[in-house]
Amino acid sequence: MRDVADFWADLTGKEDLTGWKELLMDWVLQHGIRIVLIIVGAYILDRIGKRFIDRAVRIAVVGDNYSSRESELKREETLIRIFTGTLHLVVVVMVALIVLQEVGVKVAPLLAGAGIVGLAVGFGGQYLIRDVISGLFIILENQYRIGDVVNLSGTSGVVEDITLRKTMLRDMDGVVHHVPHGEIKVVSNMSKTFAKVNITLRVAYHSDLNHVIAVVNKTGEVLAQMPEYKPSIKVAPQFLRVDAFGDSAIMIKITGETAPSKQWEVSGAFRKLLKEAFDREGIEIPFPQVVVHQGLKVE
Repeated sequence: MRDVADFWADLTGKEDLTGWKELLMDWVLQHGIRIVLIIVGAYILDRIGKRFIDRAVRIAVVGDNYSSRESELKREETLIRIFTGTLHLVVVVMVALIVLQEVGVKVAPLLAGAGIVGLAVGFGGQYLIRDVISGLFIILENQYRIGDVVNLSGTSGVVEDITLRKTMLRDMDGVVHHVPHGEIKVVSNMSKTFAKVNITLRVAYHSDLNHVIAVVNKTGEVLAQMPEYKPSIKVAPQFLRVDAFGDSAIMIKITGETAPSKQWEVSGAFRKLLKEAFDREGIEIPFPQVVVHQGLKVE
């Protein structure tokens, strides 16, 4: 194979335009077509590989009694995105090396130089290796998936993307956080399998607790039957216990179960209905009060 130096020497040796055209045509016929075929073949390989990964992952991922179909779909999409992204990167690198070799660039010295550079930055590379290994365990253990609401070592948000090196979260303000997997010490998944409605409510001391409990439970049942919320509620919100005696109110605990990521929507709707029900039934939700006693002045 003629290298770039030989081709350039022949090209500069031609004095007329006809010679240049012949030389370029000869190069295109010998190498240009090969490069086009390599790129087209790589594209086809990438497309076939992505379809194979898609089918293989969907067959390999088997649900269990604790996971809903929606959660399994999230896991499948996460694995498919990671594997297809890795495949695409490998194909691009291989095609780049083959094309460089085809145009006459010696690849071996480039690889050797990359190895030397890799050794030079090896100290910094250990963080990359740590991120990748941690990412593999996160994926294999199915700690969270794309679409889950998680807290990663103090950073909360919806998982928008996962790679082997990092996770992208978008919080309630729309801010995107890039969290390297090696920095993750604790994972708190707030949307896996099911979620909980957990409300602490204040009622006045003079309230009839039995009446309060009845109103709370009835409101939860009404909410669970509403068409817009029924698919999201697994266990209707209901009275659990008297949680504490506060300075100006009795604290009661209300709990329920919802579909993943639906606890905030259901809790908000329940609070609205409960406020309306308390107003109708004359149940007071007190606010903190301070009573000041002024002593009599003795003369």
